[in-house]
Amino acid sequence: MATLVAALIGWARPLDAHEIPRSVVAVAYVKPEATRVRILVRIPLEAIRDIDFAERAPGVMDIAKAMPQLDGAARTWIADDLAILQDGQRVNGPAVIAVRLATPNDRAFATWADAEAQLAAPPLPDSTAMPWQRAWLDVALEAPVTAEARRLSIRPAFARLGQRTTTVLHVIGADGSDRSLLYEGDAGAIHLDPGVFDVIGAFVVRGFAHILDGIDHLLFLFALVIPFRRLRPLVGIVTAFTVAHSITLAASAAGVAPDVSWFPPAVEFLIALSIVAMALANILGIAGERRWVAAFGFGLVHGFGFSFALRESLQFAGTQVASALLGFNLGVEAGQLAVLIVLVPVLNGALKRVPSERVALVALSAIVGHSAWHWMTERWELLRRYPFELPARDAAFWAALMRGGVVVIVAGVALWGLSRLAAWLRVSKPEAA
Repeated sequence: MATLVAALIGWARPLDAHEIPRSVVAVAYVKPEATRVRILVRIPLEAIRDIDFAERAPGVMDIAKAMPQLDGAARTWIADDLAILQDGQRVNGPAVIAVRLATPNDRAFATWADAEAQLAAPPLPDSTAMPWQRAWLDVALEAPVTAEARRLSIRPAFARLGQRTTTVLHVIGADGSDRSLLYEGDAGAIHLDPGVFDVIGAFVVRGFAHILDGIDHLLFLFALVIPFRRLRPLVGIVTAFTVAHSITLAASAAGVAPDVSWFPPAVEFLIALSIVAMALANILGIAGERRWVAAFGFGLVHGFGFSFALRESLQFAGTQVASALLGFNLGVEAGQLAVLIVLVPVLNGALKRVPSERVALVALSAIVGHSAWHWMTERWELLRRYPFELPARDAAFWAALMRGGVVVIVAGVALWGLSRLAAWLRVSKPEAA
């Protein structure tokens, strides 16, 4: 993590005074204690854009005159944008306890102990020659909490510091453990010790938002259900898609997915291909009694696509990975259900007003397929740039192969179970055109 932070810090180069920096890295530590939460923050001084810091020579900061300005800067640009929540309610503060300037090459924020010692040290000598645009502002803050506090959260809203703001947040446990989070923009309220229901609730929201933002997943769902506008066929088809993507989503979160550079673009290419395939099946009139099988097969691919969106968010789940998977899946299903609740009646109503339902279905499928075809060709060109190499047949390879075999077995059992469900539901008789 220290190496990554150093690399991120290297992106942030100073601009002219009072311009919004292109890239800012904020490093923060939060440590809950019995009756207080302590926070240590470091941001680049150039992110503070409403103060003219004095210079004792052209390009050289006058540290003695700047020090009285730092308390106000810390309150306005850090404390006001940082909230501590206890049981969902914001507590008073946080209050600014200490401020200090640091030189550009200072690495004191590599650990909590180093950052704490840094803020307790004497200020920089007034004779230090340093442009203010290259200085760090280090701040110690505290917020009071009650002794019986159980659900503590922090909401650091640092996105306004730069055009692109990356926050590295360290949550320090009572045992000295360091849980590191890395994210861009504002992540909302982050639970310091997330419980099962905290995680489930947060990830339901993430899953719901992801399915509504994922135009390729929505188009696949649209192409999948166009010929089916009755409840029974839709139940079987959507259930097959849900079960399949749940399997690969969980497998990917467990580390079963191939850890190679070409895998993510390959999945994105296959997702576009799945839309083209479904659109083509609609155009050719291939609805048939086995569409749920196609939904299951392509659902396995889409599950890996969902896992890419989930991967970065899992850091906010703490140790509750299973709860995060459950919540995210529930959110995705809720999003799919919401789309179907709106889509099916609208589609039924629209098709009743056209001279030929068959022509309309072909036209809709052609539009969907045309868009997906362009995505597919673009993603293929991107995929071709990645070198494809077979992994070395070492112990890690055989272990990964065994884990993949377990996933295949699980998928096979699920497929068999769905075949029984399909027989019971008599799925996929399309509406007569």
